[in-house]
Amino acid sequence: MTAAPATDRAHGTGRPPVRTRPASPHGDERAREYADRLWTAVRAADEYSAVDLVANALEGGLDAETVLLDVIGAVQRKVGVEWAANRMSVADEHAATAINDRAIATLPVHRPTTARGRVTVACVDKEWHALPARLLAEVLRLRGWQVDHLGAQVPTAHLVGRIHRAGSTVVCLSGSLSTRLPVAHAAVTAVQATGVPVMVGGRAFGADGRYARLLGADAWAFDARGAADRLAAGPLPVPRPPHQALDDLPHLADQEYTLIARCARGLVRRTFQDLEQRLPAMRDYTEEQRERTAEDLAQIVDFLAAALYVDDVDVFTDFLAWTAEVLTARGVPAHAVLPGLDLLEEQLRDFPRARGLIADGRDALRPFVRPRSAPAP
Repeated sequence: MTAAPATDRAHGTGRPPVRTRPASPHGDERAREYADRLWTAVRAADEYSAVDLVANALEGGLDAETVLLDVIGAVQRKVGVEWAANRMSVADEHAATAINDRAIATLPVHRPTTARGRVTVACVDKEWHALPARLLAEVLRLRGWQVDHLGAQVPTAHLVGRIHRAGSTVVCLSGSLSTRLPVAHAAVTAVQATGVPVMVGGRAFGADGRYARLLGADAWAFDARGAADRLAAGPLPVPRPPHQALDDLPHLADQEYTLIARCARGLVRRTFQDLEQRLPAMRDYTEEQRERTAEDLAQIVDFLAAALYVDDVDVFTDFLAWTAEVLTARGVPAHAVLPGLDLLEEQLRDFPRARGLIADGRDALRPFVRPRSAPAP
């Protein structure tokens, strides 16, 4: 992070629960056992064993939805936890995700005689975490829906064009990072303007769906099973008439979000240059450390902008607390973040909401920062 050797780039927000084994939220002991075995195969990068295990689970009596969500999905959640705890590298994480994606592809294709309706499933623009959307698409297929799965990072204009061609009756949008909330909002309003309702899901929208409601989505679901249940319960509400972002978020009238988002690169560049002047140790950084420090600063600015967009301090403070935990797991002191926050605040002296968020961010880091007088263990 800033002021110390930089770490792997963060993958999400919030603090994931620490578990010692993949968890099945429905308490199926057989699913837990298969998840444990799949985890072993994934950690060994053994794709063949992973594929065989999925087939064995189906033959052993687990239905395909349980295998998707309580075996493969449970393992993927543990991948994120293990990465955050520094027990998996980025390469290990990517390999595990690829194996899980391959395991999904081996499940039998369900082709209903009469589809319930046509659903478009996509990740919002700039969102690369595609597996949650993939799980939803497969669950909906199993439950009898005709699904257009568009995958990761779908530009809003192309999403709207696809909806017109496909004749979708509902759109499901996935987002894992809070920094995607502004583009998610644009996607929701653009799709609604076509008369098609939108359901959203993923960590970006909050564990309780607060940002889904704030951005005017027609429905929200915590997970794939919940989304499928909601669609099965009946049609989503008719979307509101076309409207602007200010109609949902009147605080954007102060232009703080717009101006900071527009000059984000300059803020990062200036903060990095000032850090070099303030912290002579940075002059001895390797090129990789310099690149990672710049990436970390860019993430701080991105999450600050997202918090300004939704006017919710938790977006920024949860990210900083999560970052502190990740840094600590990698042997980097959490106070390494503070100089970057100080320098960023100096540049934003004319932005009262942003300065308030940065002050709250410092408070969020206090539990992770050892007092100067405290002896080292």
